[in-house]
Amino acid sequence: MSASPSRPTLATVAASAGVSVATVSKVLNGRADVSPTTRARVKDLLRTHDYAAHLVGLERHPTIELTFQGNIGAYSAEVIQGVSGAAAELGVAVTVSVRARGRRPSSHPSATQWARHLAATGRQAVIAVAGELTREEIAALRRVRLPLVVIDPVNMPPSEVTSVGSTNFSGGLTATRHLLELGHQRIAFLSGPVAAECNQARLQGFRGALEAAAVVVPDEYVHVADGFSYEEGVVGGAYLLDLPTRPTAIFAANDELAAGIVESARVRGIRVPAELSIIGFDDTEIARLASPPLTTIRQPLQDMGAVAVRTALRLVAGEKVDSRHVELATELVVRYSTAPPQL
Repeated sequence: MSASPSRPTLATVAASAGVSVATVSKVLNGRADVSPTTRARVKDLLRTHDYAAHLVGLERHPTIELTFQGNIGAYSAEVIQGVSGAAAELGVAVTVSVRARGRRPSSHPSATQWARHLAATGRQAVIAVAGELTREEIAALRRVRLPLVVIDPVNMPPSEVTSVGSTNFSGGLTATRHLLELGHQRIAFLSGPVAAECNQARLQGFRGALEAAAVVVPDEYVHVADGFSYEEGVVGGAYLLDLPTRPTAIFAANDELAAGIVESARVRGIRVPAELSIIGFDDTEIARLASPPLTTIRQPLQDMGAVAVRTALRLVAGEKVDSRHVELATELVVRYSTAPPQL
């Protein structure tokens, strides 16, 4: 009678993967302090060896908290898609939470309570999107040993916090050069909140391109909106289009503002792009669905989300990151909202 095949052991899997038995055990128990590459290799070998314990153990995915401030819109949807895609590929679970902007209501948990709750419910890291965590929240996450990665921060976080952004200055420069190359001289900028550093970088790129071309910008051609919403684009667009000498082109700090300007132009009978060119920033679904579709600066939001996930997992595993702030390249996407000015 032939002997039955021996049951695979942790040692068998560890030897095949070239790692320690302790590392295989960590993967089985859903521990986060294993690199994504090693985790994937061990999982594949557990399946290859038909190790029964993995059927339970591998369901205990590492979990990342993805948190937003304010409403989830087209911008946020792009980031969520990038985060969720990378997380699925790496075997990581993601929970999404939305936090109110501004002052924390008295009924809401304190920074310490919030951080402790995340740790107690199994989160291994936090990714914050386009918001601003308070110093108390950052310190609270550090106390419970939850790594933090910030995507597209409104203001640059403290030097010890890792962040992922894009080349906002270069994007502003490129957008304005595109309008200049079309022949525009009267170019305005509809700004988001002045305190937002990404917005300031885009504005500096705008000013830099015009200065290099020896084009003077009247003070009234730079208008600051209270936020980045479509409604604020309608209001800001109305201001710029009602100026005694209206601009022939407007660079908006994001796609929602740009879409609002399109509406302001429509109600005034101003044709886009025949009489007014408009360029946005982000390349969200809004830019693709606008009428006309918007020329815009593509911010690689999905890629930023994916980089944030991979960076968070490296921090969880105790690895060092090459840079505390990573910037991904922006690029011009030309559609139908820009054209040479009428002579």
